[in-house]
Amino acid sequence: MPAEYTPASFDPLSTVQIANTICETFERQPLVSMTDEIPRFEGSGLYALYYRGASVDLYLPLASLQIPVYAGQALSSNTATGEKVRERYPLHSRIKQHRLSIMEGGLPITDFRFRALLLPDVHADLGENALRVGYTPVWNSKLKGFGSKEQGATTRQSKKSKWDTVHDGRRRTHGGVVHDIEKLVAEAEIHIARQVTDYDKLPWPHPATESYLDLDTP
Repeated sequence: MPAEYTPASFDPLSTVQIANTICETFERQPLVSMTDEIPRFEGSGLYALYYRGASVDLYLPLASLQIPVYAGQALSSNTATGEKVRERYPLHSRIKQHRLSIMEGGLPITDFRFRALLLPDVHADLGENALRVGYTPVWNSKLKGFGSKEQGATTRQSKKSKWDTVHDGRRRTHGGVVHDIEKLVAEAEIHIARQVTDYDKLPWPHPATESYLDLDTP
């Protein structure tokens, strides 16, 4: 035994440990095709979107990795008031909205998958934060604006988001285009290259293999 020895410390109920467990469980869930309408399901929780195609050069480096292009949550209660959300299908509705955004943005929906996990709000919160910090998904960080909701022509006159600048086409009200698309794409490419380089540095293990559920298959 060495002259100095200190046992390892492990707190299974620490915030970090719980978040890592959530992410590890989340990444064992199947990847689901977004090609067709997603069958409706009840509940709230954690979700992420992944690129699995070969036609969009910007996202091609992510096509075989667990790195999501976007991570989010859909809660059962309003974070501002604490009141229950009236929607019975908050997680499904959010993913459905994102499916429409991807298609309206001119991206091939056949190239995208989603992963979801029903969770209590507090755990969905922890999981989303861990995924965002661990992976820094490109649509959460460099190309912001994907998850924003349209507020109507009379209330939303803000500048076009970075995501909408690169993936133009969503039916929403914008002010003038102020972002340089070439600069945005270059920044996203650098960011994605860094994500790939740092892929093995996460505190939770990646599954050895991954599969996706094709809803066209009986």
